[in-house]
Amino acid sequence: MDATPVADTASIGTVLVTSGSGKTGRRVAERLQARNVTVRSGSRRGSTVFDWEAPETWGPALSGADAAYVAYYPDVAAPGAVEAMDAFGKLAAGLGVRRLVLLSGRGEPEALQTEDALREAATGVELTVVQASFFAQNFNEGAMADGVRAGAIPFPAGTTAEPFIDADDLADVLVATLLEDGHAGLVHEVTGPRLLTFAEVAAEISRASGRTVTYVPVSGEEYAAMLEEYGLPRPEAQWLAGLFSMLLDGHNASVTDGVERVLGRAPKDFGSFAAAAWQRG
Repeated sequence: MDATPVADTASIGTVLVTSGSGKTGRRVAERLQARNVTVRSGSRRGSTVFDWEAPETWGPALSGADAAYVAYYPDVAAPGAVEAMDAFGKLAAGLGVRRLVLLSGRGEPEALQTEDALREAATGVELTVVQASFFAQNFNEGAMADGVRAGAIPFPAGTTAEPFIDADDLADVLVATLLEDGHAGLVHEVTGPRLLTFAEVAAEISRASGRTVTYVPVSGEEYAAMLEEYGLPRPEAQWLAGLFSMLLDGHNASVTDGVERVLGRAPKDFGSFAAAAWQRG
């Protein structure tokens, strides 16, 4: 029998949203506020100061919170993530936080170690893990948006297909796991409803925007060099390029029913996302 404690949904009155200005954190905070939940949107410069690189900010942000959305920066597979989750989990448990929802990466072996570290450290705390595929919004809000605007998307994906998830669907799943009972101890693997290669993504964006956008396949080494040219330190550029190359080696080329199981509805298709994001003027 699962001995994980179950929090009273009605008592989830205050939620810390880490990385509150990020793609998912911003969306989670907005949805929680719309449901009259008291939100602490944690960021380096916000009203709730929270910085993953400054552990002294974690305690004040967590103190008195009923739950927390844990979005580790730069990635749960990054060096230092295991140690951070160990410290964060112990702190959350000690401060009486009752529910944690961790955003994790789908198909990332190192991320599993980070998940385990938080699970073992947060003794007595409900933990739900949400493993997500690549975000559709990476093409209009993230690092690839400049390439889209320039008409070319260079990336080390080859011909591998990915089930891109809409960040709005992901945020809905995250809010449900934060506020609803029944998710403690579970791992939700969430994807979009359809596999697309990066070339097919470029075609969808071209169709929606009325501009020609092409996918430019590059090697991991070439992509790392590009990131360095944009000012990223060499170790971080090489790590990111290696991560993307690993994630897009084909092992994630499948869809799941995670969104439907949590929300009771199908996830948004990339074509619908593109049509809304690049409406023709």
